[in-house]
Amino acid sequence: MLTVLADPMQFAAARPGETPWLSVVMPIHGGQSWLSATLESVAAQNCTGIEFILFDSSSNSDCRTIAEGYMDRLAIRYEARPDITPWTAKTNLAVIESKAPWIAMLHQDDLWLEGRVEAIRAAIAAHGEAAMIVAPSHFVGPDGRKVGTWSLPFRRGLRPGAEIGRMLLVQEVIALPAPVIRRDAWLAVGGIDEALWYTGDWDLYLKLSATGPVAVLPRSTTAFRLHASSLTMTGSRDLADFRAQMADVLARHRRVFADHADRALLSCAEASIEVNCALARAAAGDRSAWRDLGAVLLRLGPLRLWTYLQLSRVLDRAMPRLRLKLAGAL
Repeated sequence: MLTVLADPMQFAAARPGETPWLSVVMPIHGGQSWLSATLESVAAQNCTGIEFILFDSSSNSDCRTIAEGYMDRLAIRYEARPDITPWTAKTNLAVIESKAPWIAMLHQDDLWLEGRVEAIRAAIAAHGEAAMIVAPSHFVGPDGRKVGTWSLPFRRGLRPGAEIGRMLLVQEVIALPAPVIRRDAWLAVGGIDEALWYTGDWDLYLKLSATGPVAVLPRSTTAFRLHASSLTMTGSRDLADFRAQMADVLARHRRVFADHADRALLSCAEASIEVNCALARAAAGDRSAWRDLGAVLLRLGPLRLWTYLQLSRVLDRAMPRLRLKLAGAL
């Protein structure tokens, strides 16, 4: 059984001659309720050649104990890092200290589905030149049961990065556990902006899409868990900061809308922020938000509304949350 190692060099020396082909970075904070299920979903697959880097800022040792329980089945490096709270900072540090040429992110409450490892291997073999490999995902509820599908608006196969970036700027539609990213591309764009606690992954994907092609897979092999304490639920309660996080990313990347033909997409991107804020208000019990939501959608007009619905996947994202809310699970 592997032991818990605090020094990165100790980890490298503990497995001489092995170079992992994939590094999975896992920022942990208070994840004791979910971490066991997450690691179990991973350990059910053949993870030979995959390293898992867990940086934990929790104040108790529960996650350490859980991680230790999987060290005979997975190449886990666990490190307590109470000095680094933001998930963005823990993720960037883990990538810097990773050994593999490809990176995947996995949060403490998300899951790998059957065939995940085989799908990644095949995609890397077929699309090794891609800066990023993306795929649809599933939504699961607090109990781990599927409550919806998170689809992608992109055409399948190896696509030009600029094509993906234009569509992606309308709305962040890539579930965080789904992408696999070339480590050199991650480092070249500066990783995740640690000031973007909510939209850091969106900003990262946009930066990566500007550097090279993006491979789009057809099959979901990850699950994104919805629960009341997730960042997507708690973060949206500070509406001003929630809006600012999205507006910041749009301001940084709106240069991709350079010509007249892109003005419709820019309108959709601006409307998407308003829709997201209205839905957050509605989830908090503000009934006037529904009126404002309707007004935003009407202003788009029929053609732009259709474009927005296709690119934002708003129904994919909203309906599972609504089902769980009505069931009293959120």
